[in-house]
Amino acid sequence: MMQDTGSRSDTGTSRSMLDDARRADSVAWERLVRLYSPLVASWCRRWGLAEQDILDVLQEVFSSVAANLKRFRKDRPTDTFRGWLLTIARNKVLDQYRRAEHQVAAAGGTDALVRLQQVQAPVSDAELPDPADDQEFNQVLLRALDAIRGEFHERTWQSFWGVVVEGRATADVAADLAMTPGAIRVAKSRVLLRLRRELGDAEG
Repeated sequence: MMQDTGSRSDTGTSRSMLDDARRADSVAWERLVRLYSPLVASWCRRWGLAEQDILDVLQEVFSSVAANLKRFRKDRPTDTFRGWLLTIARNKVLDQYRRAEHQVAAAGGTDALVRLQQVQAPVSDAELPDPADDQEFNQVLLRALDAIRGEFHERTWQSFWGVVVEGRATADVAADLAMTPGAIRVAKSRVLLRLRRELGDAEG
């Protein structure tokens, strides 16, 4: 029975995308921004930020990420990069609201009052979206999977895809691919670990 549980990424050390970004690797940094920008933009919209302000906030968010990335650590199992990113994004959105309110107050008059009433109040902590439940995060997953697919042999990828994405039984996928259930589980684990590294939720 043929076995194929290896991945091309196993031929060398597959470092975390965040590790490479910390080393000022421009490719890794562009990958990180491309991966997470749509998610941050979706949070901004859910928090009521005006569309014309989102690009400015995105720039501020990722500037802050670049300046503080070396400080991000997974001290607890629940610590995730996207949770850390959400905190930064929330603070930048709150800063944007404060600036808008200050400008309105400084302008004075009835027009300023009307504009102030149009500024949506920042959400409270209880109303913050949970990134794990955010539908946009599904798109982050798909973009990350697309980015890493070329690192794996086809059968390894099919093992992962069949069990994790399609939700099929391990035994059924193993039978289709002429692999043992144990080999399927190993292949799945390798892809999942690489995915977590790409998302910044596992160290390289």
